[in-house]
Parts: sequence; C-alpha cells; structure tokens
Amino acid sequence: MTGVELCGVSLRGPVLNGSGTFDAIAARRAFGDALLEDFPFDAFVSKTITLEPRQGNPPPRLWESPAGLINSIGLPNKGLAGFLREDLPELAELPVPLVVSVMGFSRDELATLVEAIGERDEVAMLELNVSCPNVETGLVMGADPAETAAAVRRVKPLCDRPLIVKLTPTASEPAAVAAAAEGAGADAISLINTLKGMALDPRTRRPWLGGGTGGLSGPAVRPVALEQVAAVSERIGIPTIGMGGIASGRDARDFLDAGAVCVAVGTESFRDPAAGRRIAAELGVISREERGFSEESEGLIRAPR
Repeated sequence: MTGVELCGVSLRGPVLNGSGTFDAIAARRAFGDALLEDFPFDAFVSKTITLEPRQGNPPPRLWESPAGLINSIGLPNKGLAGFLREDLPELAELPVPLVVSVMGFSRDELATLVEAIGERDEVAMLELNVSCPNVETGLVMGADPAETAAAVRRVKPLCDRPLIVKLTPTASEPAAVAAAAEGAGADAISLINTLKGMALDPRTRRPWLGGGTGGLSGPAVRPVALEQVAAVSERIGIPTIGMGGIASGRDARDFLDAGAVCVAVGTESFRDPAAGRRIAAELGVISREERGFSEESEGLIRAPR
C-alpha cells in the first residue's frame, strides 16, 4: 500500500492498532530492536490513559467466544503522571507517529489530559475515548451528540494536535454523534469500540469475567462495524478510522471501500502479533491485482479489432 495522510500527518500506510490491543513496550522487551525494524503498524495508538492510575478489573479478564473475544480489562494504566514519566519516552522511540488515547470521567478531566499530552512534541495526535459516563450528567459522552460536542469544544482549544474522537457503537445514531463531534472541531472519527457482552462459567453458571460483563470484539462484530463506518463516513467530511473484527486484507479493504481512510487491527493481534504487517501486505496485493485487472481491461477495450 502507498502512504496516506491522516489529519495532516503522513503515514506509510493505512493500518493502525486498536487502543489497548498491542503492548509495544512489552513487545520491544520481548523482541528487541527487531520490532522497530519491522513494526506492524503505520501509526501506534497507546493504551487509554486516565488522569489517575487504574488497576483495572479483577481477573479473569478474557473469554474467547465464537468468532470473537470478550474482554473485561478495565483500562489499567499508570495515570497521566506515570505515563508521561515512564511510558512516553519509550513510545517516542517507535518508528511511526504516536497517537495517545485519553479518557476522562468529566470534561475537566479530559481537558487536563489533552492539555498535558498535547504539548508534548512526541505526540502526533490524540484520541478521545468518549465511551465512559460523564459523572456530572450520567450520560455516556460518546452516545449523546450534545455531550460529545460539549466534550470536544472543551478540549479543542487546549492543543494544536489533531483530535480523533472514538465512538461507542451503542449510540442510537452513531452518525449523528459523529456529525456533532465534527461540528465541535474534531479532526477525525474512529469506530467502533466493543459491544457489551457476558459469558457464564460452565461449572458455577455465574458470570465468568471478574467485572461481570465485558466488551465483545473480533469477527463477530465486523458486520455491525462495517455498517456504522459506512453510515458515519457518508455523513461527515472528516476522516473515518474503521475497526471491528478486521483479520485480513480483504476485511480491511471492505472498511476502506465503506469510506474509512484508515483501519485499525485489534483482536487479531492477540492471535498474530504481526497481523498489522500481514494485513497491510494483503491490502497491497489486492490493490495491485485490481490495478492490473483494470489496466488489462482497458487494454482489451482499446485493442484494435
């Protein structure tokens, strides 16, 4: 695949990771600098950072379901100060642009995160994870157009980095939420996040996951994701980043054909840590084959009789 531009940032290709699905710091410790030489993504999206440190949900945290995975991780992270002190210096050494994902439980928390991270030269873009309830209103920011717009308007003046708004798939009309985010100043939209799910322990018949419920991802959610990406891309004029069960180059191409500018790989990286590069290579093959077919068809049409 050839390079693409996302919010004015040049990328070598269109394949990103889904936030929290690839630990680049741990992977580098395991594979050394070889990881940097063949990094699997064209931009790296960090784990979601919150203002204060979080331990995450109690174990067990994962359940494999047919054609998918339910996770109840709970956003464990070191908090803003720990991220800036410990993680950012290591992530800054990656060979691709860095996108930092942030989540706040109020607009003021989001503002503090965006202002602190947005002033760092190592950061190319920010992703606002607006899938949490606003403690002041009780509404999920990313499910309500007015809440989403208010959050974006609050943080947009605080940094000059592009702002990507990551939407929840549980909104009654995701395209309306995306349009509200665009109107408030968002530079791009990413979707979908996970769908709420649950699994029962086969012995106790009680919820298996430590958090009770979790987020379903993987190929099982792909049709939902594809429909929402198509609807959002048709409604807005800013770029869309599509994700949800992408496991092959053909899957990725479907999302690009549906209107996405870039795609993100998540659950597939648990099965294949190099999935990002493989999917990018498969995309390249598809593009070359289609160009070749087009050129061959054109030649046949223009050939003299």
